[in-house]
Amino acid sequence: MITLNVNNKTYQVDVSPDMPLLWVVRDTLGLTGTKFGCGVAQCGACVLHLDGEAVRSCVTKVSRAEGKKIITIEGLSANNDHPAQLAWEEIDVPQCGYCHSGQIMSAAVLLRENPKPTDKDIDDAMSGNICRCGTYPRVRKAIHLAAEMQEKDKK
Repeated sequence: MITLNVNNKTYQVDVSPDMPLLWVVRDTLGLTGTKFGCGVAQCGACVLHLDGEAVRSCVTKVSRAEGKKIITIEGLSANNDHPAQLAWEEIDVPQCGYCHSGQIMSAAVLLRENPKPTDKDIDDAMSGNICRCGTYPRVRKAIHLAAEMQEKDKK
């Protein structure tokens, strides 16, 4: 049995320690907001937070997550009101939407570490998140808006 802390809840899962965290989150826990994209850590659709770090859950063994805090898109905010989530909605970023939970999770880490990112900061931080629909200009615009929202919330 492996004990996981996912979205501030404790779970006991009976899975192989080598199982990718993605499949534990999706198939065992039923949290399907984290998506399978490529399975080789290249696209970013599976990004979630592991002790605050954006990780590719498709290649992260569940054993690495034991004793750490895991946050999925479902746990990023209580009411889908994280500035990145609000900005994504306001800017109408997604087309198909498949990659965007991973995009938002990566953006949330960027905004926590760099509350006023430049275009280059955003491009660098988001370069590992692939969007087949090509919504990159809207992603950048949404991250700038989220940074503004975050700044207003601090005041």
